[in-house]
Amino acid sequence: MMGMNPRQMKKLMRQMGIRMEELEGVREVIIRLENREIVLRDPAVTVISAQGEKSYQIVPGSEEVRAVVEISEEDVRLVMEQTGVDRDTARKALEEANGDLAEAILKLTEE
Repeated sequence: MMGMNPRQMKKLMRQMGIRMEELEGVREVIIRLENREIVLRDPAVTVISAQGEKSYQIVPGSEEVRAVVEISEEDVRLVMEQTGVDRDTARKALEEANGDLAEAILKLTEE
């Protein structure tokens, strides 16, 4: 197969029942693990269909690993009570503070 031009390769793959399609406009792919997320930005994503099964080939433009912080409703309520902000603002402050109550409250009261 070395030296085969791309057109011949596509024809051969079609004959074998393998289809490849490039997904356009993909901005990011997120892989969620138990305690972190891997964010692949501006990836090239190819869908490969063979024998009724789909596979995805992902080539990232850039990669970022983020820790996942569990934020309880109790913590959100406490920040809301202490600072007088709405639920979304309290949750966002906790996320930015990696779940640290004191840091979230201080940040919101300093603004």
